[in-house]
Amino acid sequence: MKVFLFAIIQTYENANVKRGQMKQLLLHKIRLSYYFIILFVIFALIVIFVPHVKFDSGALTLFSVNSFLYGFYISPILGAQKTRVEELHKIVRSESNAIFAMIIGLAKLPKALRESIKDMFVDYLKSCVKQRKSGEGEEKYEALIQYCLNYKGLYKEDIDKLLDKIVTNQANRTNFAMQMNNKVFSNEWMIVLMLFTVTLSFILLLDTGDNFIYKILAALLSTSLGMLLVILAKMTTLTHKKAKQIWDPYKKLIETRFYRID
Repeated sequence: MKVFLFAIIQTYENANVKRGQMKQLLLHKIRLSYYFIILFVIFALIVIFVPHVKFDSGALTLFSVNSFLYGFYISPILGAQKTRVEELHKIVRSESNAIFAMIIGLAKLPKALRESIKDMFVDYLKSCVKQRKSGEGEEKYEALIQYCLNYKGLYKEDIDKLLDKIVTNQANRTNFAMQMNNKVFSNEWMIVLMLFTVTLSFILLLDTGDNFIYKILAALLSTSLGMLLVILAKMTTLTHKKAKQIWDPYKKLIETRFYRID
């Protein structure tokens, strides 16, 4: 019985590893330009070789309504994710400026004390950049607060001022966590995928005759629909090229040891 349970657990863990590797490949390794080429080739082959259907007026009306609903539903979701990325850019920039100002405020402290505090900020920023989750870095940030609260040395006044700035910066962390959690929910994905599947099916199965130009246009239209989903997935997982630049201010602070932000 124990062997059987161990086998089930091991299989589950292996499946999770494979899912993680597949997610890493699809979202991180393959660029959008490659996705466009891959999707266009796939849809072009489908349009050329799959049997087509002549739709009556009722089916075409259904296609029109579904296409409208698809565009009407996905547009605000995609727009919200773009806004989310832009807001994260602003929040990270604001926090980076705040931390930069905190470090400048430590200029009159002894070097050993100043470097010790810098190291704590570096640990915090590295944890934020590494995982990129809403609660990431919380433990390191609390360590900074506890350090300031427990400090009883000669520079208590300076450390208290630093503590005030750290607490004030908590607003950035709250906004950051809120935006990180503002993803596309599973029920939204279900509706988008259903509308996408119906719209795509009509396009791929529509009989456009023997005109090769129409087949290419059908493949391009299908590719565009697919790219919208890919872009949405990359936006919500913050693996889009624009989203990856969010962390640049943190990285620059770490690389320059708080001498520059960008």
